[in-house]
Amino acid sequence: MNSIVPDSIVTAKGRTTIPAQVREQLGLREGTRLVWHLMPDGSLVVRAKTGSLRDMAGMLKSKGGKGSSISIDDVKAWRR
Repeated sequence: MNSIVPDSIVTAKGRTTIPAQVREQLGLREGTRLVWHLMPDGSLVVRAKTGSLRDMAGMLKSKGGKGSSISIDDVKAWRR
């Protein structure tokens, strides 16, 4: 990513435009869902939601064969 930090303005209706540089870098297209995370330190993280865990079901083979699995809680551990 380059060193230019693009900005945008929030309208009276709470809308903003994502700068073209950011859209291009992230591959955002019309209809892309954005997920907003307000962090404890006051910073904001915005992620493009490109899929869900369910979309990945069955993509990888486990070493243990059938019955080897982890829970959704284990997968979400990074959020704690």
